[in-house]
Amino acid sequence: MDQDNNTPDSFTAVVVLSGGMDSTTLMAHYAALHHDLIAVTVDYGQRHRREIDSASQVAAHYGAEHLLVDLSGLGAVLGGSALTDASVPVPDGHYAEQSMRATVVPNRNAVLANVAVAVGVARRAGTVALGMHTGDHFIYPDCRPEFHTALRQLVAVANEGFPTPQLEAPFLNWSKADIATHGTRLKAPLGLSWSCYKGGELHCGTCGTCYERREAFRVAGVADPTRYVDDVTLFAAP
Repeated sequence: MDQDNNTPDSFTAVVVLSGGMDSTTLMAHYAALHHDLIAVTVDYGQRHRREIDSASQVAAHYGAEHLLVDLSGLGAVLGGSALTDASVPVPDGHYAEQSMRATVVPNRNAVLANVAVAVGVARRAGTVALGMHTGDHFIYPDCRPEFHTALRQLVAVANEGFPTPQLEAPFLNWSKADIATHGTRLKAPLGLSWSCYKGGELHCGTCGTCYERREAFRVAGVADPTRYVDDVTLFAAP
């Protein structure tokens, strides 16, 4: 790497693409800003691959380079999370319930973000984009503004002297309904995205993230392209 040229390419954005609704809208957001897109998806040993498959389809939709990073061995040492440990049942209910703590993967966003930042530095990208939003603040400490602020500081220190991308989380203070509205407006392929933690043939409609997805489209007043096993059951907010 030529350390005398530390100016990143402002037209290139590395997008952390899980394959879910938020990251799919994130792809649409940066595509609308006419960035050259590099999508980074991390296999961290999830209990199913539906999101990863969706990420591949979303990246192809935007003609983005898609990098699948294999950290699949990580999940095996992160027992206790319903997302990595098949012995832990996926909880149903409202997303803000304390029971949803079972879906926390320790330090996940720090891992995903730092992988994407490493790619961004290597590719001299001007931006690394994360899809975290305010609705996740209930349960996930690595989705909160404090985390984003600290991560930006870490990125600057860890890559001093090299072309360092700007870390952006444009939905940080948005609701899930805001994201549904924005994605629909941008014609994001939300029907390709995958949210369900259970990983069946269809979205279950009752796990926390399925219910949050259903609720977001309903509150936003826009069409939900998703097929659910159960699109009727309602859960009261805690």
